[in-house]
Amino acid sequence: MNKQEKEQYLREYSVLKAQGKPFFPYAVAKDGMMAVIVMAAIITMSLVLGAELGPKADPTTTTYTPRPEWYFFFLFELLKVIKPPELVPLATIGVPTICMILLFLLPFYDRGPERRPEKRPIATTAGIFTICAMALLTYLGAEAGAPTQIDMETPARIVAQGPEMTEQYEAGKLVVAQSGCLACHKIAENGNDGPGPDLTEIATRLPAQAISQTLVNPTSPMPSFRALQEKEPEKFQAMVTFLGQLKAEEE
Repeated sequence: MNKQEKEQYLREYSVLKAQGKPFFPYAVAKDGMMAVIVMAAIITMSLVLGAELGPKADPTTTTYTPRPEWYFFFLFELLKVIKPPELVPLATIGVPTICMILLFLLPFYDRGPERRPEKRPIATTAGIFTICAMALLTYLGAEAGAPTQIDMETPARIVAQGPEMTEQYEAGKLVVAQSGCLACHKIAENGNDGPGPDLTEIATRLPAQAISQTLVNPTSPMPSFRALQEKEPEKFQAMVTFLGQLKAEEE
């Protein structure tokens, strides 16, 4: 904007300002009235429809999976993107705080009179990028499976091998889900896409014996399950059985 355009803008602004009404009490009264209407609607719906509280909390349960409200899914997913523990404070406190500070300071550092999006490429691009990023993270957070659960149906070929095999397969699924494997691996729709490989069809690439050896002598940063093999061999064998049956289903 050149000097002439700026002077014209200031003249138009002064004329419109003289014709308008002051913020107080006109705009304040309208905002206050709207706030009262919204609050009255919320109170009325809570009294008429009631509030869903859900079942009573059980502090002794080991199967409860904490999940944030949907509007925090983007932050929930951001914690999965930023994996190093030392960077967790940055994801939980740093990023939201910086964004809020920039939003509050927007009137102070964005002093340009131009408001048309096509003439503000940097601001428009930043806004679109922020909206798309939050939308994508919200979707991924909503679709993410529970970190201690594998939502995979028992294949028909496992059931066909009898109840003993089915029981061991299901037991191994539970051991794998509760051993923290899904923090680094993906199995079907559950888990993370790294840093470990996808285990959905691991038995196609490795036999059960190789899987057992990998669990006992893994490569860093994967932890060893040697202690589980020595102290609870039944659980270790169930884990190997489950992983040893993860292969592509025949059409």
